[in-house]
Amino acid sequence: MAFRLLIINPGSTSTKVGIYEDEKEIISQTLRHSVDELKPFANIIEQFEFRAKIIEDFLKSQNIQISTFSAIVGRGGLLRPIPSGTYLVNEKMLDDLKICRYGSHASNLGALIADKIAREYRLPAFIVDPVVVDELMDEARIAGHPEFSRISIFHALNQKAVARSVAKNMGKKYEDLNLIIAHLGGGISIGSHRKGKVVEVNNALDGEGPFSPERSGTCPALQLAKLSYSGKYSFDQMKLMITGKGGLTAHLGTNDVREVVKMIESGDKKAELVLRAMCYQIAKSILSGFAALNGEADAIIITGGIAHNEPYIINPIKSYLGKIVENIPFFVVPGEEELPALAAGVLRVLRNEEKAKEYDS
Repeated sequence: MAFRLLIINPGSTSTKVGIYEDEKEIISQTLRHSVDELKPFANIIEQFEFRAKIIEDFLKSQNIQISTFSAIVGRGGLLRPIPSGTYLVNEKMLDDLKICRYGSHASNLGALIADKIAREYRLPAFIVDPVVVDELMDEARIAGHPEFSRISIFHALNQKAVARSVAKNMGKKYEDLNLIIAHLGGGISIGSHRKGKVVEVNNALDGEGPFSPERSGTCPALQLAKLSYSGKYSFDQMKLMITGKGGLTAHLGTNDVREVVKMIESGDKKAELVLRAMCYQIAKSILSGFAALNGEADAIIITGGIAHNEPYIINPIKSYLGKIVENIPFFVVPGEEELPALAAGVLRVLRNEEKAKEYDS
């Protein structure tokens, strides 16, 4: 008998909904939310009932009975740092998400909505590999001053899913490989995977690592401190500069790499330099990832939305990596496979291939 799953992946202005029977996608739909629809809500959590109703209305429009599902799966949000795995949604998790104890993000709604729908029908609700997956080795946690510490926030779900897929293609298990994976999207995360654990990765949410379409990445520390105390910007403005309006957006006025390519092809030399600089920083971070693996990687993998662009993204990265890519397998897996990754994580639990983990705040 096939397991039937409802999968919920909230984004800032949309909610992706998927229905799976085992690994087979039956329905995938992006439910978009206009600016006017979201305007009445002061924060993400206030959108909870609104988004849950939209999902329930969509299911009714498709004549889908919630009672036919084996489980409900939500995208994991900002929780305390936790190991990789599939987690049963519990009260402690819900409490932390409702008050945004560890930060506010659209993905916080995933577990909340999954629980609401599941509870009425006495179904289990799960999350899989949230962005706060933390498997850093001890050395990677130490920053240059005791007032600071490095934390793990990255595209864990997609990185783990792509890692397992590539390992399978190589005829090996993920847990037996050393991999360096770069997820290239609005934010960029580059992780060193050692035998199934991400022992080093940049904090892609809060502006660490390479700059990206929307984030400033690691900035010169003293210049950042001076600007913060210059009186020119408030804290919220500085935060937006680092995490939402930085990178390509700050340099070129767009977060869309396709638009940047058009600028380059129309002769814009600044756009060409900035995009190459981003690729250079990505390559530099990939190379630094070898240190966490003692210089031994079985493959380099590039994934994420902007990995679709070979001439202006993939080729420059390979050029900066030089002879490294001649000696190590180099895979490009464009896009994000978040819905199937969420399905796969829960299926491993339902098939008793692994145990669901318990969240403890």
